[in-house]
Amino acid sequence: MKITIDGIDINYKFSGSGEKYAVILQGWGTDLSVYDSVASAIEDSCRVLQFDLPGFGGSGEPPEAWNIDSYTDFFLRLMEELGIKSASLIGHSYGGRIIIKLASRKDISFNIEKIVLIDSAGVLPVRTLMQRIRIRQYKILKKLFNTKLFYALFPELVDDWRMRQGSEDYRRATPVMRQCLVMAVNEDLTPLLPEVAPDCLLIWGDKDTATPMRDAHIMEEKIPGAALIVFKGCGHYSFLEAPQKFRSVMKAFFK
Repeated sequence: MKITIDGIDINYKFSGSGEKYAVILQGWGTDLSVYDSVASAIEDSCRVLQFDLPGFGGSGEPPEAWNIDSYTDFFLRLMEELGIKSASLIGHSYGGRIIIKLASRKDISFNIEKIVLIDSAGVLPVRTLMQRIRIRQYKILKKLFNTKLFYALFPELVDDWRMRQGSEDYRRATPVMRQCLVMAVNEDLTPLLPEVAPDCLLIWGDKDTATPMRDAHIMEEKIPGAALIVFKGCGHYSFLEAPQKFRSVMKAFFK
């Protein structure tokens, strides 16, 4: 199904039944179908909304680069248009950033019942000395390669260098979405964690390299009353790598 929010066509679907709602907020660059198994785990106890964020899956891009607050504002408008005033929120990776932002705000017109953060992003990584050196080198080369004269002299060299920079998510993204990603990964949400009040379940793969266990322990420590469940041998998509365990955990939490 499609709905238009602020001129952007948004792809979404509902599953399950019941008086209560649950909403899944996706990870960066995914589409809503990736989370079908998440929805099926709880659709016998609530109505589940899956949707593609602007710039993801089947939804249109935002008109300009959005930071996390802009995506949070969009989410509130989407809920208003769909008539959902209260729901549990489930966020994977980037989706967790939006939930943390939303849960830390004061006086919003939307009630958060429960929160599930799966391998959530939001905590800035600790950079080693070598990583800091590489970042410094990158900034110097970027400034040089962006000059018109250098590009005119060595276009193939510059194009090859640009194609090798950044993560796979960054390389695959459009120019607008690249700016969105850069703003997201450079914003530390750790100071907001103590403001997250609803019951919060953290689900993490202990082999996650995108959002490592260090992030999980920081969230467990700083979010009041948070509970952490670790999936052994799983990575950043722990819910797909241990589907039966994930299903059991979700059913227990949503009963």
